[in-house]
Amino acid sequence: MLRLFVAIGLPHATCIDLAMLGGGVPGARWVPSENFHVTLRFIGEVQPTVAEDAASALSTISARPFDMQIRGCGVFGNGKPRSIWAGVEPHDALLHLQKKIERAFQQIGLAPDKRNFSPHVTLARLRNADPAKVQRFVEEHNLYRAAPFRVDSFGLYSSELSHTGSIYHLEETYRLTRTAA
Repeated sequence: MLRLFVAIGLPHATCIDLAMLGGGVPGARWVPSENFHVTLRFIGEVQPTVAEDAASALSTISARPFDMQIRGCGVFGNGKPRSIWAGVEPHDALLHLQKKIERAFQQIGLAPDKRNFSPHVTLARLRNADPAKVQRFVEEHNLYRAAPFRVDSFGLYSSELSHTGSIYHLEETYRLTRTAA
């Protein structure tokens, strides 16, 4: 079985900038900067044949490059925070790309993703973190803005679970082209 997801990788400078935000929240396990990404679609654990079908479906996607900006911070988890994230400035081209990926996967028989698409970069996973300290972190970084960057590709990633956290491997890159519809 392979554990897969589709994501946009971030430029090195953006990853370093985001990593500088980490700290000050006991109970937070900060994501290593090399693992920062914006998930477009989580696939989950699949057989190798389904992975091949997914890779093939992604190769048919046509979309234009666009600019992206990471901004603000927030948390997932009502009452008990589970993770801290940096947000993504809303952009029609990003939503267009995500919808194309979702449609392509449904055409090969993958079940629709039941979660609403909420583009973000996970900064930390939380375990027994003090909600007041998490809230303070969010308030202190709520106005954060990274420099905009050009998105000209997305990738199919595999995720290997280990005792130190997930290890991501870029399996294939898919280019966005200026002539795409």
